[in-house]
Amino acid sequence: MIQLTPKISIEDSEIEEQFIRASGPGGQNVNKVSTAVELRFNVRASPALTGPIKTRLVALAGSRMTKEGVLVIRADRFRSQNGNREDALQRLKEMVAEAEVPPKPRVKTRPSYAAKQKRMDTKAVRAKVKRARRDKPEE
Repeated sequence: MIQLTPKISIEDSEIEEQFIRASGPGGQNVNKVSTAVELRFNVRASPALTGPIKTRLVALAGSRMTKEGVLVIRADRFRSQNGNREDALQRLKEMVAEAEVPPKPRVKTRPSYAAKQKRMDTKAVRAKVKRARRDKPEE
């Protein structure tokens, strides 16, 4: 059982990890050992997530989400397999935690009387300037 947030925990079987060769520094080690991790989590099939959280998670994931609804996180920041595994899991936790928070609803506001008056005054000034330009006789 993996605890993603205080309210959400998922089964170990819901996460699939695949180790691949990482690019970047590492000397001969980089050509021999598969240290990078590709973490896969099927968002659509997960019973731990509610509908709104799934929707927000899909939006947050962007190009990291496949058409089938699988979230793919690739981690190759560290030279060790264990470090990359922890990094990928931490990034998944952060994404789910961000998706768990519902967006703040927009509160409609109306312009104040003073704001309306100011707008009308500036419109009048602009109209006066344009009228002055128009009424000048041509020479």
